[in-house]
Amino acid sequence: MNSVGEACTELKREYDQCFNRWFADKFLKGDSAGDPCGQLFKRYQLCVQKAIKEKDIPIEGLEFMGASKGKTGNSS
Repeated sequence: MNSVGEACTELKREYDQCFNRWFADKFLKGDSAGDPCGQLFKRYQLCVQKAIKEKDIPIEGLEFMGASKGKTGNSS
């Protein structure tokens, strides 16, 4: 599945591949330590946020998962 922004699709694929590898090779075998895909996720998240702004997609009132949950305001 492609990302919300065309420019983000490759980052999404890289993150998905990293996460799926970690999930199968580590997490399912009881090793949940570390965050090998965290930096990829952050880069992808920033790309998506930029695409949402550029496309004027309304996100008010939506809840999101992740580290920024509960934060308000604009970081740019």
